[in-house]
Amino acid sequence: MDAPAALLEPTLDHERCYRAVASRDARFDGWFIVGVTSTGIYCRPSCPAPVRPKRANTTFFPTAAAAQGAGFRACKRCLPDASPGSPAWDLRADLAGRAMRAIGDGLVDREGVPGLARRLAVSERHLNRVLTRQLGAGPLALARANRAQTARTLIETTDLPFSDVAFAAGFSSIRQFNATVREVFATSPTDLRARRRRPSATRPGAITLRLSHREPLDWDGLHGWFGARAIAGVEDHRDGVLRRSLRLPHGAGVVDLRPVDGHIQATLVLDDVADLAVAVARCRRLLDLDADPQTILDVLVADPSLASLVRARPGLRVPGAADMTEALVRAIVGQQVSVAAARTVLGHIVATVDARVAPGDHDWTGRVTHVFPSAAQVSELAERDFPMPRQRAATLRRACDALASGHLDLEPGRARREAHADLMALPGIGPWTAGYVLLRGMGDPDVLLVTDLGVRRGARAVGIDATTLAHHGLRWRPWRSYASHHLWATAGSPPRAGTAAERPSSPSPSPTKATS
Repeated sequence: MDAPAALLEPTLDHERCYRAVASRDARFDGWFIVGVTSTGIYCRPSCPAPVRPKRANTTFFPTAAAAQGAGFRACKRCLPDASPGSPAWDLRADLAGRAMRAIGDGLVDREGVPGLARRLAVSERHLNRVLTRQLGAGPLALARANRAQTARTLIETTDLPFSDVAFAAGFSSIRQFNATVREVFATSPTDLRARRRRPSATRPGAITLRLSHREPLDWDGLHGWFGARAIAGVEDHRDGVLRRSLRLPHGAGVVDLRPVDGHIQATLVLDDVADLAVAVARCRRLLDLDADPQTILDVLVADPSLASLVRARPGLRVPGAADMTEALVRAIVGQQVSVAAARTVLGHIVATVDARVAPGDHDWTGRVTHVFPSAAQVSELAERDFPMPRQRAATLRRACDALASGHLDLEPGRARREAHADLMALPGIGPWTAGYVLLRGMGDPDVLLVTDLGVRRGARAVGIDATTLAHHGLRWRPWRSYASHHLWATAGSPPRAGTAAERPSSPSPSPTKATS
């Protein structure tokens, strides 16, 4: 069976897609949608329906929105809208990939199609033409598909009145909400709620939902990574559970993430349920849940130097960040200091800003008491509020000021090459910091931090000379971020900045130092 990576081509290959459907290969869930013309239903490739569709009765779409636009309704058995996302959107640097990342983060719901086009620096007409040609649906239809899935989640997991569900999911009217639910799911909101499985031990006011992913998933690795870097008040990672606050467009939220029966169970308490779709998208990026481990493994094991490492941790994920401000601040604070030292500085900044979340009656929020500061709040701090070298504090303040003012654009739809160039133009930021922001904040799967001392140590441990690392790493494309994490694990240390241009004016750290 062909690897899913072959589906990165703009045009889906009917024969390849049908082989995936015929074998019910779950690896392809989220890579494409199958429409069955004899039933008018669209499914994920691994749909467990007892009768496989005939080849002549299948057609394939890159997105659920395209299938909906062609008149197909979502399968009630396999719930294709809830399948893992396609890794293609993280890989692709073209307009369609950038647009999908921005739409997934809720940009159309917040700023409309004009705002999306403005962010992508194209006309609305050109944007609609490109997305329709490549994805089978325009930006409004793509955003509508996201709203439909959000509405279904709220219908099935909460007791909110349907009027509240409609506006929380982003619909402009109850009529639009009812029509979309009927069209997409072939049933009414009332019937959806009546058929739902009652949530087990759901806390009042909380929303509990399943976040799907492709197996395997190295949860212990993710939990260990985040636990070692947990900021007091913002995160609480204990007993195999990740719990943290989120800064969202309409307020704050707290999320509890834990593995349950082959998926990640996410329980959210939000100031405003209108933030549900954005919160889910950010949790998925945080845990890298749209990754395709088998495709990554196929590429990396082809290099004998990495083969044994990758096979030992086939479910490795690249940990993300909850928002771009946090990613940027972590990267700058963490230059050439230990994980513990960076965590102390970050905790001090959080406590100084003192932006609290209100846990209300939800005792489970426990030690999660603050949201991470906004870029504007960090840039306004006084010099004494940064317990770090003066030069690095100045870099941090300038970078946050640029982000808050809009001069530095790190939104999901931004071209990563341009974002990297803008970061490099800021005094005090060099290749390591810029690359680390792209890796953790923008979810770039193809970052190799060749100056990182931990990566270099890991490379030497597997027989790769540091002077040839950049060239050798070309064979790992487009998954060099994953190779970096494998090398860090081999070196027995977390990432560490390694370029003199990014080092503060204070004395050099000892060899045990590492960044956050």
